[in-house]
Amino acid sequence: MTDEKTGTFLVTAADDGSAVLTDVDDGQVHTLASNPGVEEGEAIEGTVEPEPPLEVAWQLVDVAERWTISIEESSESPTTLERELADEQAVGELTRRERAGTGEIHVLTVSEAETESAVDDVLEDTDDLRSRAARLGVERVVVRSAPGVVCVRYLP
Repeated sequence: MTDEKTGTFLVTAADDGSAVLTDVDDGQVHTLASNPGVEEGEAIEGTVEPEPPLEVAWQLVDVAERWTISIEESSESPTTLERELADEQAVGELTRRERAGTGEIHVLTVSEAETESAVDDVLEDTDDLRSRAARLGVERVVVRSAPGVVCVRYLP
């Protein structure tokens, strides 16, 4: 009997000798005994199982799909809808909204003086952004901002 696990994983670290995959649904970390050619920042839909005989490391045994998730800051302002959502909520609140088609939009209301700092904080948390993007099955994360509004767009 194997303890294989099928799901969506984010490659959170990779070098020539090994890689670390994190399950984007439950956060379980799987250190691979060798690197099967994956790179940090990739998302993988696949199956891992413990590597015999000790079963302390894992191996990637099946890949159904894999894609790279990019993160970028856009010079474009949030849309009218995004600004309206921010205006309707208190500072510190977050609204998640499904996009037409695939993906999500997250609108965070911040104080105008803290907008730049909030954008930096969002962009620094690459693992969290990529994990959410992988859960949503999208390839791009785009951050837009205007004074008092930070918008994170998860796009195909």
